[in-house]
Amino acid sequence: MIVVFGSVNLDLIFSLPHLPAAGETVLGQEMSIEPGGKGANQAVAAARDGARVVFAGAVGSDALAEDALRLMRSTDMDISRISRAAAATGTAAICVDVQGRNLIAVASGANLCARHSQVEEVLLGPHTTVLLQMEAPRADTEALIHRARKAGSRIVLNLAPAAPLDEAALSSLNVLVVNEGEAEFLARHIDCASSAAAISDRLGGVNVVITLGERGLQAQTADGAIALPAAPIDAIDTTGAGDCFTGVLTAALDRGLPLRQALHRANLAAGLCCTRKGTQGSMPSTAEIDAALS
Repeated sequence: MIVVFGSVNLDLIFSLPHLPAAGETVLGQEMSIEPGGKGANQAVAAARDGARVVFAGAVGSDALAEDALRLMRSTDMDISRISRAAAATGTAAICVDVQGRNLIAVASGANLCARHSQVEEVLLGPHTTVLLQMEAPRADTEALIHRARKAGSRIVLNLAPAAPLDEAALSSLNVLVVNEGEAEFLARHIDCASSAAAISDRLGGVNVVITLGERGLQAQTADGAIALPAAPIDAIDTTGAGDCFTGVLTAALDRGLPLRQALHRANLAAGLCCTRKGTQGSMPSTAEIDAALS
């Protein structure tokens, strides 16, 4: 079972000829509205790849909440631990250019009302994989990591967006997933080089995965270094690819795949995600990932 503690947003996605610079207005022809939030995206990716998922987080008591929850409701996951807050539902404005690159602004809103106590002790234990990101309150993220470690759960953290976290919490992880920018931020925060090997060594042997976009990934694991090229695809929209990778990686680990195989599966799933527009709606199914693997 996977317990996800994280964010739920409603995404406003603007298709533009190019990404705006500071002070620039760029006119586009279309805009779509889709559920998002790193926590929700990763939960949907894991559930679509067959994982049993329990989600804890918060949305507002406003008109945006139901749209933000729409795709989570349509997957086979338990969202009964999502609370309703007085704050507005989290919202993101996502600009995507013709090359599939994106620029994102987020209003956290109700996500800052999520509390680690929404995850009961009975959900934690050796049978559970806990998946977290950095769009919920830092103190609650740290607290849940420490509770999960004490209970013997597997813990996967996507340090995104990059933000400081207590080094004791970081050292309690089983798997840390970052992109290049997040790796550089973390390296400055914990005073080491920004390679997967250096970060892993600094954190006492935590498995560290650095996603490299079109260059694939590098990882430092208990079994040594791993490097994988990106899936050979024509990217349409890279929004959500990192969340797809992390969700599918967690699902694969939760059902017992070795880390190297789980990384390969997640890498191909992220590539599939880039071949379609959107965020949560672009997460591939188990059948689609299996077909890509074969």
